[in-house]
Parts: sequence; C-alpha cells; structure tokens
Amino acid sequence: MGAQWISPADQRIVYTGRIEFREPEAPVFAYACSNFRFRVSGRKAALVIGNRHGYYENALGALTDGAYRGKILLHDGEKTCGETAGQFLLRLERDGAESIREKLEGFGPEARIYDISYLLEGGEHEITIFKRMDACHYFQFYGMLLEEGGVLGEAPERPERRIEIYGDSVSCGEVSEAVGCCGMPDPEGHEGIYSNSFYSYSWILARKLGAELHDVAQGGIALRDGEGYFNEPERIGMLSCYDKTLYQPSLGEMTPWDFRKYRPHVVIVAVGQNDAHPENYMGEDYEGEKARRWRAEYERFIRLLREKYPRAQIVLTTTILGHDPAWDRAIDQVAREIGDERVHHFLYSQNGTGTSGHIRRPEAERMAEEMAAFLESLGEEIWND
Repeated sequence: MGAQWISPADQRIVYTGRIEFREPEAPVFAYACSNFRFRVSGRKAALVIGNRHGYYENALGALTDGAYRGKILLHDGEKTCGETAGQFLLRLERDGAESIREKLEGFGPEARIYDISYLLEGGEHEITIFKRMDACHYFQFYGMLLEEGGVLGEAPERPERRIEIYGDSVSCGEVSEAVGCCGMPDPEGHEGIYSNSFYSYSWILARKLGAELHDVAQGGIALRDGEGYFNEPERIGMLSCYDKTLYQPSLGEMTPWDFRKYRPHVVIVAVGQNDAHPENYMGEDYEGEKARRWRAEYERFIRLLREKYPRAQIVLTTTILGHDPAWDRAIDQVAREIGDERVHHFLYSQNGTGTSGHIRRPEAERMAEEMAAFLESLGEEIWND
C-alpha cells in the first residue's frame, strides 16, 4: 500500500445517522445503523478508528455494493483489536510509505488501523461502514488509507425518502443474528456477538422503502428516567436522549442534536416495551396515578416530535417481543386523544406475542413487511417534501 490519505471531511464520503461532527475530521458515532459510505477503486485500503469501549464485544459492519460482508472487530470484550500505528507503519515502510508516519502517530495510542482490502475486489465499489450496535461503545473515524493509484469516486447519492425511528434494542437489531433462536429466549451470555443493526427491522424497512434512516434507538431504554434497563442503576429514558447526538454518560459528555439537520417524512416511535421494568404499573393499575402520568408523558413526547416535524407521519407502535398489552392500550388511547390525522397507532399481527427473545432476522423481515405495507397504504404523497 502507498501513502494516500483520505480525510473524514472529504466531501466524497457520505454520512448517515446522528453523528457528532464537533471535530469534522474525527466524527463520533453512537447510534446503531449510523454509517459512512464511499466509492473506491483499488485493491488495498485501511480505516483508522478509535473505539470507546463500554461493554460487550464491539464491532463495525461492512457492506460492499449493499451486500453484507461481515464484522470489523474493534474490541473482543477483553482487549482492543486492530493494529497500532507503530505496527502498521513498520509494515508500510517496507512498501515505501513513510510519509504518513506523522499523520498516524498524531492520533495517539487509542487509534487502531483496520485493513478493509478484502471489501474492494478491484474495480469501483461502494463501501459502507456502519455501527452494528448501540451505545455499548462509541467509535471515532480518523481517516482512511488507500494504496497509491487507488481512487475515491464521486459521493454516493442519498435516497429521497427519509425515516426516523425512536426505539429500543429491537430497533437496534440486538441479537438479530441468533437465527436458530426464533421465537425463543436469547442465547445465554451472548455478549453482543449476535447484534447487528443491518438485520434490524428498522434498516430492513428502510431498504424495502428505499429510504434513508436515522435509528435513534438504544437497548433497554424506556420512555422516562428511572425506568427500563438502560444505564442501570441510574436509568435514563428516551425523554432524556431523544434530542442528543451522544447520550451514553459512561462514555463522555452528552451532546445536543440539531433537528434542522434531518427532516424525516416518517417517524416511528417504538417505545413502551421496557417501561414495565421495574414495575408493570400499566398492567396492574391502568387508571392509577403512575399509569396516567406515563400516558401524559408519552403524549408530551409525541407532541414534541410533532412540533419538530410538523409535516411528518408519526407511527406509534411497540414490537412483537412479548409484553403486557396494557402498554399498547395506553399508546392507542394517547393516539386517539391527540386526534391528529398524521399520528397513527400500528399493531403488528403478532404484536407483543411473537417471541420471548429478541427479534431475529426472519422475524425482523416480517415486521418490516407489515410496517412497509402500512406506510404504503398511506399513499405516495407522504414522501413529498
């Protein structure tokens, strides 16, 4: 490999998702499905990545011309993977690439180099590098190396349709690769190795509809602080995260999102699944104070989204993962009380009864088919700007 350096700020690289760009040449990725795409000709390339490990195995996903090509392992749960700058430079120097030494060494010890030459196969290809998992880790993209003679092509086009999803682990594709466990509990001690946002219903839906996706989802999250599983024991809810770009307190500062950067045509709100932890007050006392307060907060959240996106279709739902139907009843009540023709309540055919474990790829496919059919029933005009 020669010494051709590509900056993350290069306009031929297309970014999708809520990504932190306070440092334009070192963007930070937190949300599942967030990604960057580029067209490239050549046979050798490498990424320079810094990873902030929280828990689980941490890996990126890679696509060549839209086809899934496997994971790029950043952290195996015990140690950071990839080559250090020093290790990589020793190998490059034998090929006469000393000129990039200063660039690589300037990133510090957290930077690792990951060879992605296996994705290229000669000719021009579109490569997508994406975040497989939620905020069990952040990664920072420092740049890319191409062999001398390699060419970065024109920027890939963006889809005209735009979707945004607010959800939990199901929307992230957590444990989606455990296809032998459809309808069953998760494999014990999986440590995130089966999690892949590419096989989430969220991204499958976006691909079916030819839409760009912002997946504002986090495993274990509930609507409100103090409920759900995210960030236990100091649980943080969607109301504290929905307007953030970085949102995992253990990995650094929480930063605000600028809603002007992305205007979805469709917003799917899939929260209410984890809210019964640690107490299922909606099922135990539907008219009680706690249940009424949740419905009021849920309505407030939907109205906040309506204020942000006055023209969008907003679809309220949960998932096929087993849960008390009282939460779907509450969501339906809120939808009716809002009384907005652009706010819909949607139930899957197996809503709350489809499985006792996370949603596997085949189950996610069925969910995406049902949601796509519902959105198509609303008419082509919902995609107009």
